[in-house]
Amino acid sequence: MRNCLLRNLKGTDFCSPMNPIYIGLHGASGNGGRVGAANIPQDYCGVLLADSPAKESQKKTYEKLEAYAKSFEKHFVDAQAELSEQGKTDNEIRIKSLYLWSESPGTGKTTTASALLNEWILRTYVGYLKRKQAAPQRLGYFLDANALQRDYNAFNRPRVPESIAGPAADKYYKALERGKHTPFVVLDDIGMRDVTDGFRGDLHDVINYRVTNKMPTIYTSNIPIKELPEVFGEERLADRIGDMTQEIHFVGASKRGKRK
Repeated sequence: MRNCLLRNLKGTDFCSPMNPIYIGLHGASGNGGRVGAANIPQDYCGVLLADSPAKESQKKTYEKLEAYAKSFEKHFVDAQAELSEQGKTDNEIRIKSLYLWSESPGTGKTTTASALLNEWILRTYVGYLKRKQAAPQRLGYFLDANALQRDYNAFNRPRVPESIAGPAADKYYKALERGKHTPFVVLDDIGMRDVTDGFRGDLHDVINYRVTNKMPTIYTSNIPIKELPEVFGEERLADRIGDMTQEIHFVGASKRGKRK
């Protein structure tokens, strides 16, 4: 099953719809569970680093990302304690954030961010099982800034019927809360410039909360971190993102339309 995150595990048929581990990840229908709760776009469901369509054109980057994914083990208290006993600093123990950017769209940033989110869900879910602990229902979350803006506009335009504005507002504020509080989040396309002050402020709050609480976040953008002050109107947030985040430049031209 192409979208089954367990497909590369050896042994039992983990991708059987009857397997409780599969159900925990994907739900009985195959569209629920921890993966369904993560809000990953359909095009990227099931993509992992090993088989990502972006891997071939971003080989050097993917070598680094394989090592980064191994750091997800540090999510667990026992792993953190072991590293602390080895003399590691808090900064070394913390799972860092990544900022994936390129001037051109279609270079694989969102595909890669989604692959990392899938890796996180898979690895942490298996980690909870190994420790015989209950895994949270929402391990990770994909927050699309463009979709979020559409929901914002849907309830902030003049004369919008309540039947449209109410559900849009509810969806919008739930997404903001999930973007703040979920352990691992993808914030897709945060470099948008043509947005209202209200929406920009809400997105700023999500980012600021995660930075303040040192929560691992994968950002994607079409601008480098140094240009973020032009989007958010202040230097401080960009500086704080830069201090806690590895910036990765995606090279090459757009690959859209070539995905297999």
